[in-house]
This record gives sequence, C-alpha cells and structure tokens, in this order.
Amino acid sequence: MSITVINKSSLAKDIWFDDNKMFILLEDGRELGIPLEWFPRLRKSTKEELSKWRLIGDGEGIHWDSLDEDILVGALL
Repeated sequence: MSITVINKSSLAKDIWFDDNKMFILLEDGRELGIPLEWFPRLRKSTKEELSKWRLIGDGEGIHWDSLDEDILVGALL
C-alpha cells in the first residue's frame, strides 16, 4: 500500500479582485475565491484602495493600511 502525501500551504502568494470576489493564490497553487460580502470594509472600498494590500507574516495574512483591515488566510480555508 502506497500513501501519497500532498503538501498544502495556507500561505498567500498573490491576490486580485473582480466586482464581487477576492481571489487568493496560495503557495501550493490552489486559488480561493471569497465573496467580498464577507468583508464589509473591502466591499465598500474602491478598486484603488483594494489594490494597496501587502502580505504579512510571509503570506499568513493580508493587510490594507488605508482600510485598517487584516485577513488571516488560514481562517478562510
């Protein structure tokens, strides 16, 4: 019997937005699509404000200085 171990990472590598969702690319290649409805500050923000994010903790979280918003990526999985 053979067991295959898949290394999954909950660290973000990149993020982008459409009109209704935030997309997160994880280090292991998975992509998450999260409704902006879950995050009122992000939902009400302009595209310019949304684009001013930075990864924190080597990709453990996403932070927006101007919006005072932090999201822990692992909590979305």
